[in-house]
Amino acid sequence: MHGGQMLIEEPVRLASVMAPSKPGFFLTKIVGTLGPKSRSIEVIEGCLLAGMSVARFDFSWLSADYHQETLDNLKTAMKNVNKLCAVMLDTVGPELQVHNTTGNPIELKADAHVLLTADLSKIPSKEILPINFPDLAKVVKKGDTIFIGQYLFTGSETTSIWLEVLETVDQDVTCLVKNSATLVGFIFIVHLCQAKIELPTLTSYDKQVISTWGSLNSVDLISLSYTRGADDVKEGLENFDEILQEADGIIFSRGNLGIDLPPEKVFLFQKSAIRKCNIAGKPAIITRVVDSMIDNLRPTRAEATDVANAVLDGTDGILLGAETLRGLYPIESISTVGRICAEAESVSNQSIQFKVIVKNVEEPMSHDESVASSAVRAAIKVKAAVIIVLTSSGKGARLVAKYRPPVPVLAVVTSSQASTTALTGTARARQLLPVKGIFPVLGGSIRDGATSTNEEPSLKLAINFGTSAGIIKPYDRAVIFQKIGDSSIVKIIECNGS
Repeated sequence: MHGGQMLIEEPVRLASVMAPSKPGFFLTKIVGTLGPKSRSIEVIEGCLLAGMSVARFDFSWLSADYHQETLDNLKTAMKNVNKLCAVMLDTVGPELQVHNTTGNPIELKADAHVLLTADLSKIPSKEILPINFPDLAKVVKKGDTIFIGQYLFTGSETTSIWLEVLETVDQDVTCLVKNSATLVGFIFIVHLCQAKIELPTLTSYDKQVISTWGSLNSVDLISLSYTRGADDVKEGLENFDEILQEADGIIFSRGNLGIDLPPEKVFLFQKSAIRKCNIAGKPAIITRVVDSMIDNLRPTRAEATDVANAVLDGTDGILLGAETLRGLYPIESISTVGRICAEAESVSNQSIQFKVIVKNVEEPMSHDESVASSAVRAAIKVKAAVIIVLTSSGKGARLVAKYRPPVPVLAVVTSSQASTTALTGTARARQLLPVKGIFPVLGGSIRDGATSTNEEPSLKLAINFGTSAGIIKPYDRAVIFQKIGDSSIVKIIECNGS
């Protein structure tokens, strides 16, 4: 299975390992979660300049007003540094939580007893933990295992507890604490390892947030939380093709996977699922990569390797959760992950990825798909610096990016004056940001009946963008992909630096 191979260009010379890292461009996208440590205009500017392409707003805690202030700061920061950033609304979904309203650390000792209760009026302590699920006592039984972890699942034995159910009475569940740990933070996530939780994927709260805050702010992306137990993971594995067909992209929540699957199985799921996303041409984003950077300036060796391997596997993006939301080094977390991504991309065996995707495309290949793959092949053969896609819908840019070109895809997104769609050109541009390698450039508007783009101004916009970003030098070659009428065409130009 190609998805399980180490896709490294051979040979990787020792000299390349010893040489200093080159700062600059990387194709993999970084999603940053904005919160207490990353919501000021100054810090958000730093995150954008470090390489954040998507800002995630997690509605599992804090109010809509709080998130609105953060979003307003993001908009100001984008203007200040002249960078686009997509907005992702992350729903709560069927998540069981303990709200630690006091914020005080809760220390639990192995072999002690703790009471889990549905009575939310109780204050969390080492003796009692109130959970936002009234049917808890109905779905667990004696001997079941319950996991309670620090916000966003660290999985660390010092910050997460494993409980064994001893008894259920009315709405209360008495548990034996299996390991000593200190729960820190305002929210702890509860995971029932054997029980099936019948809760909707989209809760009434989620629907309310989407219809109000999400609609008001015209958010670009909505992520749906899903995993509630081992059965859900099995269901997801068995029906992954169907899920992928309906979704515009997939986020792999490895915090959940690490609890639901044996450790030795997590990598298999990650590699095979990313491969399926690549073949479908839909972005795959992984989470939980540099947890140690919540408190430290550098990731562990294993974490750095994990990020690189994800890039080599074909991931489109890396999602940083607690690292940017409440971590001490939000900007450094983004820049460090970006440098690792750049190094991995520099040795990635793009030809293998290209062949795998081509091999798995249904035949006969559509005209657009054939030309898009030819654009990538041409860029490789002529050693082009960039591929420029002239598009109004964004579809052409996604098709080109699907074939994993080793160079940036500059997507000049225009808007049609006659379009009846609710999405503006700017919104379509932002929605391209989670896709690996695509860097959207805002074009002008076109009249009804005109060709898909006005070529000369659009090319100039793209070349100016690439030149200012340092990815196009005078006399570099660029491959152009565009639709004219019902046809897709590819051509090669030389950037004369004028």
